[in-house]
Order: sequence, then C-alpha cells, then structure tokens
Amino acid sequence: MMRRQNLHSNFPLAFAAALAVLALPGCSRFSGRPGPDPEIERPSQVLDFDTLYKQNCSGCHGAGGKGGAAVSLADPVYLALVDDTTLRRVTANGVPRTAMPAFAHSAGGTLTDQQIDVLVREIRARWAKPDALGGARPPSYTASAPGDAARGAEVYEMFCASCHGPGGKGRGKLGSIVDGSYLALVSDQGLRTTVLVGVPDLGAPDWRRNLPGRPMTDQEVSDVLAWLVSQRPQFPGQPYASGPRPATGGSQ
Repeated sequence: MMRRQNLHSNFPLAFAAALAVLALPGCSRFSGRPGPDPEIERPSQVLDFDTLYKQNCSGCHGAGGKGGAAVSLADPVYLALVDDTTLRRVTANGVPRTAMPAFAHSAGGTLTDQQIDVLVREIRARWAKPDALGGARPPSYTASAPGDAARGAEVYEMFCASCHGPGGKGRGKLGSIVDGSYLALVSDQGLRTTVLVGVPDLGAPDWRRNLPGRPMTDQEVSDVLAWLVSQRPQFPGQPYASGPRPATGGSQ
C-alpha cells in the first residue's frame, strides 16, 4: 500500500520532467512538422522568370520562347514590332474568344501585377535584339487602315500561294490556313501578327522575305488579313447544315 502511494506522489514530478525533456532544443521537431520558416513560397511570391514562364507560358509559346503552338516570344522580329504596353495588356487580360487566357488577378487569372511585370521585362531583356529588323521599316503592328478582301486574294496569290497552296488550303506539309476551326481560334490581330513575323520555327518567312527584294506593304498586309478574315465561318465547328435536322426514328 505504501509503495502505491509513493508512485502516485511521484507522478506529477515524472510528468513535469517529461515535459521539460520535450521542451529541450531539437526535441520539439517531430517528423512532418514544419519549421518556423515556410519551406515553400506562396505562388504569389514567385518572382523568378524561369519558373513563371515555365508554369504559365511554355505550354503554348514553347520552352525558351520557341517551338510552341502560339507566337514565338523569343522571336526578335516579333519583339521589334510589339511594344511592352501591348505585351503587358495581352498577358494580363488575354485575348477574348481565343486560346490566350487572362493571367492577371484583376481579370480572373493567377498572377500578380508584379509577376506580369517580371515576365514582360525579362522577355524583352532576354530575347529582343536591337538590329532585328536590319534597318527595314515594317508595316504597323496593328492595322492602320481597313483591308480589302478582294485585293487580299490577289495579294495572297502573289506572296503566299507558293507555300500555302491555291486558296490557302495547304500544300505538302503545310496545312490549310483557311480551315474554319483554325480561323475560329485565332484573333484578327493574331492573323496579322503571323503575316508580319511569319513562323520562324517552321521556316515561314516574315513580311520581308515572301518574295526576294519585295517586302509587303502595310496596305498589302491589311488586305490579305481582310481576305483571311472573310474565310472565317459564322458558326465554326457546327456539324449540321442550317435548317431542321433529319428525323432519326425511334425513341430517345
């Protein structure tokens, strides 16, 4: 009986000693318990260009700014034609009715203004070249005057048909540039940009090199753009002709 009483009387001392041991430096860190400093940055705190570009841009614009489905951001000709205000606006707000999403928090995206600034600044710093145009005076990046689709068909035959085939329906490895699905997914400005800068990853020349010694004029770019836009279907991807669908019979 006396021994049991001694055990009970010593229990508070033993419990206090155990707590003291746990409080010793190095003993309070159990497996899986985070340390006093966060080990992973919050997504909004990431300001490393390579990380931001890989996570947000490379899927469409390609690793290192080349080889993607969208315009090559590492193309010095493109960067010579587009200014930082446009780059920032497109990155922040996207391009409606195309595959380019908005990335700014204010537009429902995932990036802060500071992160967008990092992307725009570093794209320019890493990939632009001051002599990219070789002294040539380019057409304006955005249309300065309306184009004429009828004249654009003639411009297409002169500058583009040798690669893209009659009527733009493709030739060899080059697919159709009047395909309804393609035209539905690209904006008017996207088409103009492609005419201006070409697709260097695929060997497609810019506005200066379709014909040797004969660059396209600003009006010719606008005209061929008007012709391309005129090929865009009103209801792209619609599987049925207009009018009532034929009856199939049977219950559904």
